[in-house]
Amino acid sequence: MQVGRGSSGVIRIGCGQGFWGDTPGAPVDQVRRGPLDYLMLDYLAEVTMSILQKQRRRDPGAGFARDFVPLMEEIFPDVCRRGIRVLTNAGGVNVEGCRDALIEAARAAGVSGRATIGTVTGDDLLVRLPELIESGHPLRNMDDGRPLAEILDQVESANAYIGAGPLLEALAGGADVVVTGRSTDTALTYAPMMHAFGWRRDDWDRIAHGIVAGHVNECGAQATGGNCQFAWREIPDLDDVGYPIVEATPAGSFVLTKHEGTGGRVSVPIVKEQILYEMGDPREYVTPDGIADFTTIRLEDDGPDRVRVSGVRGRPRTDQLKVSISYRAGFKAVGTLVYAWPDAVEKAERAGEILRARLQRLGLALDRVRTEIVGWNATAGPLAGPPRPDQPEVVLRVAVHSDSRDAVERFSQELAPLVLTGPPSATGFAGGRPRVQDVVAFWPALIDRDQVEPRLRVEVRAA
Repeated sequence: MQVGRGSSGVIRIGCGQGFWGDTPGAPVDQVRRGPLDYLMLDYLAEVTMSILQKQRRRDPGAGFARDFVPLMEEIFPDVCRRGIRVLTNAGGVNVEGCRDALIEAARAAGVSGRATIGTVTGDDLLVRLPELIESGHPLRNMDDGRPLAEILDQVESANAYIGAGPLLEALAGGADVVVTGRSTDTALTYAPMMHAFGWRRDDWDRIAHGIVAGHVNECGAQATGGNCQFAWREIPDLDDVGYPIVEATPAGSFVLTKHEGTGGRVSVPIVKEQILYEMGDPREYVTPDGIADFTTIRLEDDGPDRVRVSGVRGRPRTDQLKVSISYRAGFKAVGTLVYAWPDAVEKAERAGEILRARLQRLGLALDRVRTEIVGWNATAGPLAGPPRPDQPEVVLRVAVHSDSRDAVERFSQELAPLVLTGPPSATGFAGGRPRVQDVVAFWPALIDRDQVEPRLRVEVRAA
């Protein structure tokens, strides 16, 4: 299947997944409820990579976003018939395994020989870490400057954020479905723009428009009224919310919209809110392919559920790529008890004090004990003000952390006894003792791009 530019040189790039666990039916609606040229599906977050690495250690065939495969089996006939090209980072840490599963899905969907699958590998740096450190790449933590060597034996995953380059190669090679590992979220949207319009790799202003398009598109229905702080009561039909679509032009400017007849809303305030999502310095939104200055963005209404974005200025890409590293950082457990009126908050506070005193008396090696009272101060903290005396019920939530699994296990045995050995009216203790969990921490680092990009490998294969 092949796809060209849309009418009048416009291409439509729809988002079908904003994270692994997003609405399963969203991609199906995107390909069936209106015109589309490209579908991007974003599955990966920083912690996801470590989860996938653990899964692959248990099962060599795992390590990718498995939800993606049955989804493609369902929509393969649609995307083949309508010439929609799909880009996704669902490959996680096992891109080849995801490709092989996709080939089976294409056979099951009856589209064998009608589609090709492009894969991008080389972003996974896990086995290369000792070599990189030895050759003078310390992979220092971007927050505190520590070299990775300090925790190398605790590392679970290490993936460089790759940009549009290999995606463009896969698209140019005729791939109808492009599967990557840790592609930056935004590239899944701006790579189709660069491919369709033939943008130069140093056309910084056009690429900056693509970066903004990708940033607005990447979180799914958050750009079409979901999780919205502006007039959220008036957002229509969120039960049938439409996911965002970027209508891109060769000049770079684009319109954000959604399929007609779907719920939600696209408006300037909603798009502004999404633009501010995960924002650091608005003048320097850095991606592998360029830097966008978000202070130059111009937004204007372009009709019902249409917002035009233009005026974005860009600057050259940096010489480095970001690396997402996750590592084992001890153990945690979280437990809850519900306390009822009267004096619900006072009971919960007293229960927390009793628990802390017991933990101290036991001499457990807990480096952090956090107590919150949900329903009073868990969200707002000191800004919550004094508790209301008529508070009907609150939840005491206690979380602990330690490098010692035994210490956390012992804590998990101390919460339930409060039901009979603490303040009255405790209830809601469900699920048994708090479960001890591994803590996975994030280590952001930078690496010279010449250590990653020459090793990226693109393969296009018929499904």
